[in-house]
Amino acid sequence: MFGCCVAGRVLQTNLQQIDDTHAYFELPVAESINHICVFLLGTVPFPDGYGATVHLFWPGRGFQLLGMLSNEKPSAIFRLRGNFSAQSSSGAQAVFSGASTPIVDVSPQSVTALLGLAIEPLPQIMQEVGTLQQGQLSLRSNPTQDATVLAERIVKHLFNYLSGFATGGPLTPEVAIPMGTIVRWYESFIAKIKNSGVGFLENQEG
Repeated sequence: MFGCCVAGRVLQTNLQQIDDTHAYFELPVAESINHICVFLLGTVPFPDGYGATVHLFWPGRGFQLLGMLSNEKPSAIFRLRGNFSAQSSSGAQAVFSGASTPIVDVSPQSVTALLGLAIEPLPQIMQEVGTLQQGQLSLRSNPTQDATVLAERIVKHLFNYLSGFATGGPLTPEVAIPMGTIVRWYESFIAKIKNSGVGFLENQEG
């Protein structure tokens, strides 16, 4: 009934059924995924008055509602990289939690995520998606606050980077840092932003 496609990978139709209304795709090496397209195969439509919510489960970080599919909207593209925001668990997400237990990553650096699909009544779906959209609008409505948080994280990243070059003690205002070191940080930082978005800034220590 469903298919999904990650750019640069083979089309996935290996949907794993949990019950009559819940199923999921495994997304190996999920940290390398930028965008994913989810769609109806066209073989079996939704029953009248029904559609599906689309969820992402990231091990150790929780769930995120991505959006929806319906007979009127049979496909959707979602951005994954640098765009994860964990949300409180819903009934559908609790079902997917049980399915996620046996997943084992190939290496500590590799993450296998779940793309879950839950068939639900359209009024319920519209309510869930409406809440999601309101949250997104709320974040956009206060760009100053978002910019402040982002600026603090960037400065923290720079400070942590420069601390590695401070010899004989902590980094203080009196420690001289060569401009070449800051240039190397900037080039490395921009490369990370281009490759993976700003998500890595949320995982800084200290």
